[in-house]
Amino acid sequence: MPSIEASADSIDARLLLALSRDPRAAIVALAQKIGVARNTVQARLNRWGEDDVLLPFERRIDPAFLGYPLRAYVVTRVKQRLLDDISAELSQVPEVVEVHGLSGDADLLIQVVARDADDLYRIAGQILGVRGVQRTSTSLVMRQLVDYRLTQLILRDS
Repeated sequence: MPSIEASADSIDARLLLALSRDPRAAIVALAQKIGVARNTVQARLNRWGEDDVLLPFERRIDPAFLGYPLRAYVVTRVKQRLLDDISAELSQVPEVVEVHGLSGDADLLIQVVARDADDLYRIAGQILGVRGVQRTSTSLVMRQLVDYRLTQLILRDS
């Protein structure tokens, strides 16, 4: 997670909107589109890169294209004192695409992808077999009802 001290200003908002519409646009084209100097765009992009503002490109790849059409969330209870070891082990499971630490009844929310139901069963078993994992509950994503989105926030706050 980025540790951003300042929030986006109006130039950031215009640049983010332009990038969301055309992520492969050249710096000169972006500068023309939002009405600033090329160096301003370059400086913003450089700063965002240093501050981890922009998420990795791989978040835009559909796992189904890679042969993993099933997506599931594994809600997990763990021994807190083993959290670092558990995280390290989960990062070695290729089908684990994201892990969030939670407060409340569950400790981890693990997003996994699978080739089919048998593959998902294997992956869930692998997670349950991690030392320190006490209990899991797996829920299959049936369909995505709202796509990942931030444009509405950029527009609201700009």
